[in-house]
Amino acid sequence: MKIVLNGEPIEINVTTLGELCSIEGYGGAKIATAVNGEFVAERTRAATRLSEADRVEIVAPRQGG
Repeated sequence: MKIVLNGEPIEINVTTLGELCSIEGYGGAKIATAVNGEFVAERTRAATRLSEADRVEIVAPRQGG
């Protein structure tokens, strides 16, 4: 399925936002997520199903100045 992740089109073989976070390397990280402009809480990521052409944003805090 093709989605847009952080502004970049990608093809994925997962069905949920939780799975996507894991394969992108954010498994245990503190991140914020949104699907199609709607915030998705950490506790609901595993149950949030992704669909063709969804726009997903994953934002991780950064340190430094």
